Amino acid sequence: MPLGLLLTAALGLGGTAVATAQDTSAQGTDGARTAAAQGGEKLSYVVNTEADADAVDRVERAVKEAGGSVVTAYDQIGVVVAHSSSPRFAKDMRAVPGVDSAGATRTAPIKAAGTTDVGKPQFVQEPGATTRAKADGEEPLEPLQWDKRVMKADRAHEISEGSERVTVGVIDTGVDDTHPDLKDNFAADRSANCVGGKADTSPGSWRPYNAKEDYHGTHVAGIVAAARNGTGIAGAAPGVSLSAIKVSEPETSLFYTEAVVCAMVFAADHGIDITNNSYYVDPWLYACRDDEDQKALVDAVSRSLEYATGKGVAHVTSAGNSSHDMAAEKLTDDTSPNDSKPVKRTIDMEKCADMPTQLDGVTSVAASGPENGKSYYSNYGLGQIDVTGPGGDSRYQQPEAPAKNGGVLSTMPGGDYAYLQGTSMAGPQVAGVAALIKSEHPEISPQELAWRLKAQAAPEKCPKEYDPDGKGTYAAECTGTDGDNSFYGHGIVDALAAVTK
Repeated sequence: MPLGLLLTAALGLGGTAVATAQDTSAQGTDGARTAAAQGGEKLSYVVNTEADADAVDRVERAVKEAGGSVVTAYDQIGVVVAHSSSPRFAKDMRAVPGVDSAGATRTAPIKAAGTTDVGKPQFVQEPGATTRAKADGEEPLEPLQWDKRVMKADRAHEISEGSERVTVGVIDTGVDDTHPDLKDNFAADRSANCVGGKADTSPGSWRPYNAKEDYHGTHVAGIVAAARNGTGIAGAAPGVSLSAIKVSEPETSLFYTEAVVCAMVFAADHGIDITNNSYYVDPWLYACRDDEDQKALVDAVSRSLEYATGKGVAHVTSAGNSSHDMAAEKLTDDTSPNDSKPVKRTIDMEKCADMPTQLDGVTSVAASGPENGKSYYSNYGLGQIDVTGPGGDSRYQQPEAPAKNGGVLSTMPGGDYAYLQGTSMAGPQVAGVAALIKSEHPEISPQELAWRLKAQAAPEKCPKEYDPDGKGTYAAECTGTDGDNSFYGHGIVDALAAVTK
């Protein structure tokens, strides 16, 4: 399965082991990095310096002097992406005058292209088949979209479907822009492949490596903006434009720092208004600033986010599927690094962050199910969740076959449709609502947009108890007020409010 993606497969509770795309990831140690480098295997690095052309040029020369090669450099934010087989490379770079931080972005060597098994979603084989009659103006599969009714998107679309002048960039595994529900809204001139850290804008570079397996980005894109065209489903903002920025490695579907940095800079420089980020930055579930390598990753991603925000780009992020209280002082992570051997470690949350959802300047999204309860897998935390979006929950069985697993229906490569659940599905709901707000208020800043999402959300109260399987597996305590609590943040996102207030 793709390891850093924030989705879950069609899952069951009560005694059944739950497999999630995020939770099955693994994570490692400095020793793993060193061993790889000592074996002459090439690793990728970020080296951070002053955001100045001369400073970046000095670092590029130092990289070459240390036996490394420069992949690309971003003068705008002072980040240099480099490759090296030297076990001392990061240490040597940190000793260079003017270098703020430097570190390996992975613990496994760089590999050639390939594919990986990512599981089996629940497909809708006949796009026109539904047990309910299609109402006037509805898409054929819209009766199965419980998620859009929860967030009042169906009512919002009677007023506005969003403007094509607003673009949501899907930073993900790639998007099949030939899908009938996506092709009319797709902006190829704002799309790219950022895998490796350098943008490739050649035609089709943004598409999935494997149409049958790399479906995550296409599913996310449909949730945001599947068109109202008499085919399939409707997105949260069916009138806005979509772009795809592919960042997942071809063999492992991992999202490394250099690719995410590239994506943020590309979004900033190519007129993208909102980015959707349904992933965490691999290989660390939580990147810790007291580790020299991980500190460099946090620094590089933070710089790219800040740069994009300064250019007017708003960022929506998925909070994660580990059922973690992200406001806790300490957490246990036994899944990192997920590209080599994992090591159990205690996470000090004052020093560590789930990137990008715990970085500054983003809207962090938790997931809810068909009856608005917290999705059992969703991360939570007082002050860590901004708003909630419908992400699905397999505990709630839907009356309309085949929507039995409580997942979110959306587009799949090759013209198909399928159900998935996860905070990966919740985030793009919010990105779509953000696009509706941006369509109504074109001059709105990213900060104001984030504030409106919270102010317009429909508050949800804390439940008295939360133990979904009755065995304590996902038991959690909800804290805070009705208008801002650890499960829902400021509430469930409201598309109708986005176009009326």
